[in-house]
Amino acid sequence: MSKIKIGIMGASGYGGGELIRTLLRHPHSEIKVATSNTYAGKPVWASFPGLQGFTDLQYSPDGDPSAFDECDLVFLARDNGQAMNFAGDYVARGIRVIDLSADFRFRDPAEYAVWYNMEHASPELTVGSDYGLPELHEQAIRQASIVGNPGCYATASILALAPLYSHELAHTDNIIVDGKSGISGAGRSKFSLDYHFPEANESVTAYKIGGTHRHTGEIEQELSAIAGAPLKVSFTPHLVPMTRGILLTAYANLVGEKSTADLLGIYREFYAKAPFVQVVDKLPSTKHVAGSNMCHIGLSVDPRTNRVTVISVIDNLGKGMVGQAIQNMNIMFHQRQENGLLAPGLWP
Repeated sequence: MSKIKIGIMGASGYGGGELIRTLLRHPHSEIKVATSNTYAGKPVWASFPGLQGFTDLQYSPDGDPSAFDECDLVFLARDNGQAMNFAGDYVARGIRVIDLSADFRFRDPAEYAVWYNMEHASPELTVGSDYGLPELHEQAIRQASIVGNPGCYATASILALAPLYSHELAHTDNIIVDGKSGISGAGRSKFSLDYHFPEANESVTAYKIGGTHRHTGEIEQELSAIAGAPLKVSFTPHLVPMTRGILLTAYANLVGEKSTADLLGIYREFYAKAPFVQVVDKLPSTKHVAGSNMCHIGLSVDPRTNRVTVISVIDNLGKGMVGQAIQNMNIMFHQRQENGLLAPGLWP
């Protein structure tokens, strides 16, 4: 099997570093180009010392699309609002794209403008793109020229609730989603006071409350499509003092009566062919999936209120970002989804 030739734009951020680390273990991929204006001309281990001894790859500067002409696929690990300006250059050269920002997560570019306060610069490209959640869109991802890699909170939320709305088991109103994320979810370039160690350590902070967090739009887009009706969620994220991981708690009011055992059976059937989703009997913790591409889901029904509480945990840099991007790559190039990714969480 020939190797997938890969380029990474913006490779010196957390997403790029995790991509390089993970792809070095992939049996059928080869990184041809990694770009960074900050570290141009330096080896990749200048920004990620743990890579020293594993690769001789050097950073190239950004800005020249022809630098990726040898590549089959480019990962765009840049900030929101940038990929939409140059993703078309790669598609025109016959190179497929996985965008780790939000630029290609919305089917309707007008929704992107609502949540990101800017007009989409290439709305025509959204027609050939797809939302990169493999558990829901495997066939579309296989054919897509551009895949919008989902947000971390959105991934955990959609996986937690999709089986309920696929089977019309929950009401589409009064959905509450509470998320807690490690600090690496903010990226490497965040230097605001909230992310300083003395501010974040031994503290839990809510932010972007009142329906203002941008991942809310993705959650509503995907769950509305599954439910076949417009759906709104009340989503509140929190920053917790750990490096990586997301714990997501979702609450939904059931239609009819179902027991915990009933719903566990339905969830296991729904995810029976999903290699990276495990429905567990005991409530999951972020430690169970740290450093992996796994999502663990647990749940319980409160018969007093006829409400279900669903817990899902992911690594925000794994299934919440890079692991999922590589899972999408595997699908796009007709490989096993597990290639380069099949590893349990780190313990302890």
